[in-house]
Amino acid sequence: MSYTLYFIRHGQTDWNLEGRLQGHTDIPINSTGQAQAEQNGETLARILAAPEEFHFVSSPLVRARKTMEIIRQTIGLEPSGYDTDNRLMEVRFGEFEGLKFDEIATQMPEEFKLRENNKWLYTPPGGESYADLTARVGGWYDSIDRDTVCVAHGGVSRGLRGVVLNLDPNSITDLPVPQDKVLKVEAGQIEWL
Repeated sequence: MSYTLYFIRHGQTDWNLEGRLQGHTDIPINSTGQAQAEQNGETLARILAAPEEFHFVSSPLVRARKTMEIIRQTIGLEPSGYDTDNRLMEVRFGEFEGLKFDEIATQMPEEFKLRENNKWLYTPPGGESYADLTARVGGWYDSIDRDTVCVAHGGVSRGLRGVVLNLDPNSITDLPVPQDKVLKVEAGQIEWL
């Protein structure tokens, strides 16, 4: 891809703080998340000479949209001037959403064991696998046709890096997903800002 992508994970939510799986559940960012969004906006303000020339796109979930709006306001753009794309939604955790991993291990031990044995291909009841998510995110990445700023989710960040860097699938599911950094993707390389 010949375009530059700046990817930002949404700011912290109370469920992030508690270690709960969010997936498609629409949870707002908290005050720490708002500060992280402002910090990431300040990072972009320092490096984007003409931010109005970028395409801005977000997951449609409220935690990503609010993060995007804070970022855009911080860099001096109209907060609501961005698109959403369903392909940027977080991995769907199905029946696991709202639970912590220790709760899943206690309440659904067989499912937990299946997941631990193959995080890449495992599909939670009513959810989707990381393989499915990465294919969805790869389709979005291949469709980028201009310099872009994107706000989405931790799982999306993992899938994106897997696609860009052609990573071994088993390493993708455990990649770190910071909420206070901007990921720059350019010429098949990544850099955290």
